[in-house]
This record gives sequence, structure tokens and C-alpha cells, in this order.
Amino acid sequence: MRSLRRLLAALFAVLVVAGPLPANAAPPLPDPGVLRVGTEGVYQVYSYHDSADRLTGYDVEMITAIAQKIGWRVEFVETPWDSMMAALEANRFDLVANQVTFSAERAAKYELSDPYLQTGGSVLVRKDDNSIDSLDDLRGRTAAQSITSSWSGVAEKAGAKVEAVNSFTDAVNVLAAGRVDAVVNDTGVVRNYLAVNPRAPVKIAAQTPDRSQSVFAARKGAGIMPEINRGLAEIRADGTAERISQKYFGEQAEKDSKAAAGAQSTWDMVRRNLVPMAKATVTTTIPLTAISFVIGLAIALGVALARMSKRRAVRGLARAYISIIRGTPLLVQLVIIFYGLPLAGVVIDPFLAAAVAFSLNVGGYAAEIIRAAIGAVPRGQWEAATTIGMDYRTALRRIILPQAARTATPPLANTLVSLLKDTSLASAILVTELFRTAQIAAAPTYDFFVMYVVAACYYWVICQVLSLVQTRLETRFERYVAR
Repeated sequence: MRSLRRLLAALFAVLVVAGPLPANAAPPLPDPGVLRVGTEGVYQVYSYHDSADRLTGYDVEMITAIAQKIGWRVEFVETPWDSMMAALEANRFDLVANQVTFSAERAAKYELSDPYLQTGGSVLVRKDDNSIDSLDDLRGRTAAQSITSSWSGVAEKAGAKVEAVNSFTDAVNVLAAGRVDAVVNDTGVVRNYLAVNPRAPVKIAAQTPDRSQSVFAARKGAGIMPEINRGLAEIRADGTAERISQKYFGEQAEKDSKAAAGAQSTWDMVRRNLVPMAKATVTTTIPLTAISFVIGLAIALGVALARMSKRRAVRGLARAYISIIRGTPLLVQLVIIFYGLPLAGVVIDPFLAAAVAFSLNVGGYAAEIIRAAIGAVPRGQWEAATTIGMDYRTALRRIILPQAARTATPPLANTLVSLLKDTSLASAILVTELFRTAQIAAAPTYDFFVMYVVAACYYWVICQVLSLVQTRLETRFERYVAR
């Protein structure tokens, strides 16, 4: 029980040291001139990585030019779109530059800039489908859309049944497979996709009648929009905005996209990204797995012993912890810790937040494994230890746990392998690990399938190494089993 209290105290100390901020405090104006900007990093044309792995795109260049005019330096925080507004509210950055469409609902909740781009939408269908030639024809049909995108609302308003997907690429893939009837998205994104993938079995069937206005978004009370609008007006006045627009939407832009797609083979893309993906594996995925597993095992041991305590209150707390961890999805736990804690005044680093969430999750599952392993040790072992004068702690450390380790090794190894793969969820809270690196690499060419296969190979190789370690441990334990 004492060790459990120490573990909980240590976790609390980690959260305190991580740096609490007032829950409702507005972020200071960028000082010394740093503006944190949230953007997707995998949204071709507007925010993506080029062949040299530099973050670029229309939105990226626009906000960079605006910041230069008003004397600020930009720091980009790459964030999945579905987490973008939650991260903004959690003070993970100061501004969103990622094709945020103006709406009255958003204006009521956030500070929005003056519009910096007007865009239309396109309706994509399969090439062999001639039954849709206007937005109205979507009534009664199924459209694949990112549920948090404004284009989802356009499709739904037209009478389409919306199937939620994570990205535009996912939407096009399910459309090409015949699982939905259409996709509605930004015309610039659609045309770029068709330029990069001329053989894609989809076509533009119609344009949306309305044009959307793109704006930058900040938290209410942030106080930075007057400066953003001033910078926007200045880059319009000196022609910078027009030059950026022509670079990404002019006639030459489509030719450049086709040329880039033709110049780079799939193998070139894979070969160029093998080292960055290996680096992400070694510097983020493996350390996150190792740290979380070690801390999780310590938590699990304390919780397992608490579950076996003779005190009802202690057993009840342990059961409640296990019930919460096993009864809620890991992704939800990550989101609560990373985006929820700031609302309570606690802001922690993305890697640390992921480590805390994964450790608590491992603790909940591994606690039952350890409890079962301890319970499998014959009762006579306890009695023998007591007979020779060992107290509870000594008997546990020198007699019971070494025997329980043999029983617990296979299921704990499975937990470790699952944890390794679950680290891919950390991309939802701004951790750039192996899976996120694969997404970034594939964004310019939309060839996500190939990069996901490469990422799967990395995970598989590491899992094989872990399996070898498990086998060696089991062999070692077998030496000490009486025959």
C-alpha cells in the first residue's frame, strides 16, 4: 500500500512540474514575437510537406508572410484536423491556419480573421457514374466526408447521407472502391489530387453553387486578430498574397503538380523516407513504448497488490481504477489527458501526456495479469516463507514475484507488443511518431497505402525482436522450474 501511495504521489508530481496554467487565461501576445500556428501538415495544396520534408502550402505561406509583416516569428504545430479546434481551446497554439471556413457558429465561439481566400467546392464521383451532375443529385446518396469539415455540412444540406472518414484521401479511396456515391471537397484540393493521380477512377461531376470563405481562427479574447488582419491587408496591398495565390492555384501550379508526380516514382518516395521513419521509430516510438511500459508495470504491481489487500476500501479503489481503464478507449484517455487537463489548469508536453496515458492504460490491464500470476503461486510457498521467518515484503520480493514472473511473462509480452502498436494513436495529440511520419511522407502524392505498408513493416520488425526477447526470458525461467 505504501508503494502504491508513492507511485500516485510521483505521478501527481509529474503533472505539477509539467507546468499548470490558469484554465481560462488568454495566451499572451506573441512575445518575444512568436506566433504558434496549428496546421495539418498533410492537406495537399494548403498545408503539406514537400519532397525536401519542408512544411509548405498556401496557408503556411500566407500566415508566414502575414507574421513577417507584423514582426512575429511563426512556430507551426502540426495537428490532425479532427483535433485542431480542441488543441486551440487547450492552448496548444495561438492560431489555426488550415482552411477554416467562416460560419456564424464559429464566429460565436472563436475570434476569426478577415477572409483571406474564397473557394468553391467540387463533387467527385466515380468515372463510370453519370447519374450525378449537380449538388442536388446528392439527395438520397451517400457521401464520404470528414465529419468536422464544412464540406460535410454542404453534402448533408444537399440531402446526402454522410459517412464519416478521417481525411480527404480516405474519402476518395472509399469512393473509388464503390462504397459511397460521392465526395464533396475544396476545388483546389480536388484538382490537385487529380493532377497528381491522373489515373484515379474518379472525376469532377459538379461544382457547388456557393463559395466558402477561409479565415484564421483564434480563441476568444486572444487579442491577436487586429494584428493578423493588419498583416493580411499589407500583403494584399504589396502583391504578396496574389503571388502566393498564383503559385498554388495558377495554371503553372497544376503543371508543376503533374511534373512532380511524374518525376517521382513510388520507390523513390519510399527510399527517401526510410531514414526519417527509422529516426521517428528510434527517437519517439520505441522510447515512448519503453517508458510507458516500465512505469505501467510499476503501477500495475501496486494496483495488483491493492486488489489482493484485506482492506475493502483499498480493494475498491483498485477495482475502480481497473474498471475505468479497461472500460474506456485508449484514444479517449489520450484526449482527456492532453486536451481535457488544460481546461483544469494543467498543460503538459505532448510526449509526456502520451507517456502518462499509455502508462495508466498498461497499469490497468497488466494489474490483472500480475494479480493472476501471484495467485497462481501455490499457497504453500507463502507458508514456507513465513516458516523461515520472512515478512510479507521479503517473501513477496524473494519468493513469490520471481515465481509469478514466469507465469506473467507471456501475457505481459503481449501487452508490450500491443502498446508498441498503440503508440500510433499518439499522433492524435501532436506526437510525431512512426505512423504520423508515414502520413506526412505520403501527403504530397496521396500514396498513403504504400507508406502505411512500410510503417507496418517497421512495427512488424520491432515486434519480432520483442518476441525473441520474450522467448529468451521464457527459456531462462524454465531453467528454474522443478521437473
